[in-house]
Formats: sequence, structure tokens, C-alpha cells
Amino acid sequence: MGSEGSEGSQITLAGESGPAAVTEPLAAEDAKLVVLARSARLRAYTPRGELAEGAAVRDTDGRTYAAATVGHARQELATGALRAAVVAAAASGARRFEAAAVVSENPAVAGDDLAVLAEFGAGVPVFLAGPDGVARTRAVV
Repeated sequence: MGSEGSEGSQITLAGESGPAAVTEPLAAEDAKLVVLARSARLRAYTPRGELAEGAAVRDTDGRTYAAATVGHARQELATGALRAAVVAAAASGARRFEAAAVVSENPAVAGDDLAVLAEFGAGVPVFLAGPDGVARTRAVV
């Protein structure tokens, strides 16, 4: 969930043409992010049936932060899971990220949420997994 009109939109940074299918098993640290994101998704606040998402980010010190969708009656005040995870990390002092994972039924991560992550630097891989925890795509912001 991003700002109004950004659901499912995809931004591409760092010279990539778009998300690529994940065909190889994830590295252990990236698989851990997917597990954390999947767990966070279960805690999403979606009282009006908003799409529940979970996300996790890993900073350059190896610390991980997870968060979930927070819905709101006013769509523009809803917070997407990736944005929430980045905000939690930044509030704890993180300024650079190594990787991120989002667990969602959406086919793409919201562009506005990717833009929040990109604010902290380019070259960060973002894995998108389904609710089953299987990574489907990898993008780089």
C-alpha cells in the first residue's frame, strides 16, 4: 500500500529494466528477510480489507527490521509494509540498506514504497515473495 494511485506501480532504479524472476534459491540472509516479512504480514492492521503485506529490511550493520501494512480509513494515510520497515530502521539509526523483502499478493511492490527505500541509497535488492514465502521477483532500487 503506498500513496493513492501508486498501488502496484513499479519504479526502477540502479540501471535495471524491471524486476527479474527469482530462479535460484535465496542466500540464507535474504531467505531470513522473507521469513521475517512473512511473519510480519500476519500482524498487518487491515480492518477494511486492505491488502496485507509484510516487509523486512537489513541494514549495512546486519540488523533487521520488520513491519506490516497499517491500513487507514483515509487511503492516503495508509502505510505500506516496506515503507514502515524503512521508517522503523531509520528511526533506529540505519542509513544504508543491504537488502529488503516484501511478502504480498500484489505482483509488484508499490513505487512509492520503493522510493522511500531508494532515498537511503541505490543498489539495494528487493525480493517480492508470495504469502507462501516463495520469492517470485527481484528488483534493485
